[in-house]
Amino acid sequence: MNINCELTTRILEGFIRDELSKASFARVVAGLSGGIDSAVSCVLAARALGPENVRAVMMPYKTSSQESLTDAQAVVDQFQIESETVDITRIVDGYFGSQPEASTLRRGNAMARARMIVLFDKSMEHNALVLGTSNKTELLLGYGTLYGDMASAINPIGDLYKTDIFQLAGYLKVPESILMKKPTADLWAGQSDEAELGFTYAAVDELLHELIDRRSLPEKLVQKGFEEGFVHTVVRKIQGSQFKRRGPVICKLSPRSVTHDFHYLRDWGL
Repeated sequence: MNINCELTTRILEGFIRDELSKASFARVVAGLSGGIDSAVSCVLAARALGPENVRAVMMPYKTSSQESLTDAQAVVDQFQIESETVDITRIVDGYFGSQPEASTLRRGNAMARARMIVLFDKSMEHNALVLGTSNKTELLLGYGTLYGDMASAINPIGDLYKTDIFQLAGYLKVPESILMKKPTADLWAGQSDEAELGFTYAAVDELLHELIDRRSLPEKLVQKGFEEGFVHTVVRKIQGSQFKRRGPVICKLSPRSVTHDFHYLRDWGL
């Protein structure tokens, strides 16, 4: 799969400007992890709004890789984006001091949500919207933390697969060190996205493109040569994570209900 990077960039820059204009904002804040997704989001915003209107926030935990901070700083320096660093160690450890048996996964989820606490606070401080950094692959697989890294006000890259992100990052001239390293959420030492998922982004993106964009049936894809267990695993992940891709479910009682009927632009005065 190949994307037209020039056209995609132009569309996404327009999207960022338009969505901020609709909400009467001129600035964004974004978590900059040193990974490829947040780098691409920040660079797109800097191109769309000017780097002075982008606030990148690095939010390390005590176990975070120094390499991640170095790579994040490389993006800040290269694209002249405003930035600051907020250490989330005390926020996370303040809670888990009373939860000594908490699993690594619980702690990782808390780190992701602590970072979003910081970002939404910074969005108020700077009168800005929070910029999303979740790609289409992660959103479809539910590979993200609800109200953590999946939270945002606008998300320019949510309809781009991970393999698309790599293509776009090259076009945008994201630092080479970010392009070459293994994708990781850096939630614990040695964590790797593909190792945790159990398959590569290249393999799953090919399958997702068939399942989602071409609406191919799973059994047809098995007949085409996709491994049956892999297909069923991915389908289960998509189905089982639907709750992460929608807002809280509201019980409808009145003639017009939020999330059911009150969702047209005219309702919001636009």
